[in-house]
Amino acid sequence: MKSLSSWLIAMFAFMFWGFRVVATVLYSMGKEFIAEPMDLNMEIALLFITFICICFIAKRKLLPVTIYLIAHALYYGVFIYQNAMSVIEGTGTLNSYMSLFVAAIGVAIPLFAFFDVLLDKNRKAHPVDKQTDWFYKNEQFDRKVDERADRNQYKTL
Repeated sequence: MKSLSSWLIAMFAFMFWGFRVVATVLYSMGKEFIAEPMDLNMEIALLFITFICICFIAKRKLLPVTIYLIAHALYYGVFIYQNAMSVIEGTGTLNSYMSLFVAAIGVAIPLFAFFDVLLDKNRKAHPVDKQTDWFYKNEQFDRKVDERADRNQYKTL
């Protein structure tokens, strides 16, 4: 993660995750918050999946980011459809508008993360392995052998 956009996407993903944790905890305690979860059990499972997948955004792995996108698109996509239909029909309240906005953010962040990892040119061209790069990429520490090097084969008795 060398670009500013990658850091911002990861930071916004963690902030949205924290926001959803607070919303889920307050909903389970029976208090009102900006946006309520659609299904409490699915929201808790989604929070665990999201936390694991966000950690792999920094590692630039495509599979966890794809899982992150699919999970959020399936969960928040239904939420967007339900709230959009209530807004279109004219029966929408302030809560449905806010839920629509939060769900749109919930789909946008994984979409940005997916395209950021997918379009990263350095992910495949220059993979970094810290365990071996210190040995193979440090030519200044290589021994220089010249014509004066000792080539004798000494025998020990």
